[in-house]
Amino acid sequence: MTVLIQIPTPLRGFADEQAEVAVAAATVGEAMEQLVTRYEGLRPHLFGDDGKLRTFVNLFLNDEDVRYLEREATPINGDATLAIIPSIAGGTVAEPPPAAAQSTAKQSTATELNPEEILRYSRHLIMPEVGSEGQLKLKQAKVLMIGTGGLGSPVGMYLAAAGVGRLGLVDFDVVDESNLHRQLLYSNTDVGRPKLDAAVERLHEVNPHIELTPHPVLLDSSNALEIFEDYDVIVDGTDNFPTRYLVNDACVLLGKPNVYGSIFRFEGQVSVFWGAKGPCYRCLFAEPPPPGLVPSCAEGGVLGVLPGIIGSLQANEVIKLIIGQGDPLIGRLLLFDALRMSFRELKLRKNPDCPICSENPTQTELIDYEQFCGVPAVAEEPALNDLIDVTPSQVQSWMNDGRDFSILDVRGPQEYAICRIDGSTLIPVAELESRIDELDPSKLWVVHCHHGPRSTRATNILRDNGFPQAYNLAGGIDAWAVEVDPSLPRY
Repeated sequence: MTVLIQIPTPLRGFADEQAEVAVAAATVGEAMEQLVTRYEGLRPHLFGDDGKLRTFVNLFLNDEDVRYLEREATPINGDATLAIIPSIAGGTVAEPPPAAAQSTAKQSTATELNPEEILRYSRHLIMPEVGSEGQLKLKQAKVLMIGTGGLGSPVGMYLAAAGVGRLGLVDFDVVDESNLHRQLLYSNTDVGRPKLDAAVERLHEVNPHIELTPHPVLLDSSNALEIFEDYDVIVDGTDNFPTRYLVNDACVLLGKPNVYGSIFRFEGQVSVFWGAKGPCYRCLFAEPPPPGLVPSCAEGGVLGVLPGIIGSLQANEVIKLIIGQGDPLIGRLLLFDALRMSFRELKLRKNPDCPICSENPTQTELIDYEQFCGVPAVAEEPALNDLIDVTPSQVQSWMNDGRDFSILDVRGPQEYAICRIDGSTLIPVAELESRIDELDPSKLWVVHCHHGPRSTRATNILRDNGFPQAYNLAGGIDAWAVEVDPSLPRY
């Protein structure tokens, strides 16, 4: 039987950038073995040392989830499509601001629409699926948005415009110029401002009839349950795995729906995870991928309109949940490919052994999600010989002293074309293991990417393959541009 295996974007670098690979196989196990035999670089990213499929990867045979079936022996009847669906996220967690803001308005208890609202929402009111009753439900609803960036911008604007009575906003970042191509809550005049200040101001302009409650905090296990408690629906617009698992677990423990969205380059995912009524995020991805494996949007990029599309779909799901109409994406994962302009819907199964949402959960409280996701703890910097990191100032001093070393750039060629350190060698991290013979192991190597995660992984690869003098440039070329060479453009 011919099986067309679909390779997701984050893994295509290990499969010669192929999006689809055709193999002949009678079972799912045979198909996957042929794939990793053809592209050995894929094997460690799909299978653990025990030979089992890794828990942050799912397989769908003709859109059917085969995770909880006898996957290896699942027969393939006739020509079929086998989709590899990994978890998608990225980004890093920044430091929270020192001060906390308060709610900008009192909670609405309105039980009727005033004349101004009737005029504003008239196109809703004439729809039988919404009407006055549905619009009142929207007015009385309380929705919490986690993140006010790429996904939070369209979610916030559409929910505000729709008349959701109270919007809570969780964020602690500031507006950066690189945000502006996709985060339409902000303009040039907002660069450098706290996102929450700018977002509250903009959303009040969208709809002065709603209440906005900013939460300028770093969301963690100590405050998530308290913040979530007062809201009806939680919208996940996060860009990192620790917060994503935290949001999921807090929603399950409180019995609240989690409207999920994620984006990467040209692809997006949307679902409604609600442990009380269907699968949760952990049913889909029991564990996160190792740090650095899945690139962030800052490393891999994102099409500017993609968060607008995915965020609008999330807002649509929120409104459906509030007014009680339609078929929410509970137990379904919607995939969007902007290049193909295609949607796919995959059915999700509830994991009977899910540690958080099963009938007999093994986890009944929030945990340390940084540790769960393998994010290294911040520690005091040890001596150079005891670590793999070097700072831009250290490398600059090596240059000034005439020390003999080489610079390895492990970014992509598109990033290399934007800016580079003179004299550096370009080998993208996905190609490093196959091209390692091009490098001299006796040399001192300084390895860099954009911010550091990819070069940390590359440095470990080098050290594991006989390069004892391989060091990671902390902060990447972005830190180099700030601290050493301001003439380099930042991105």
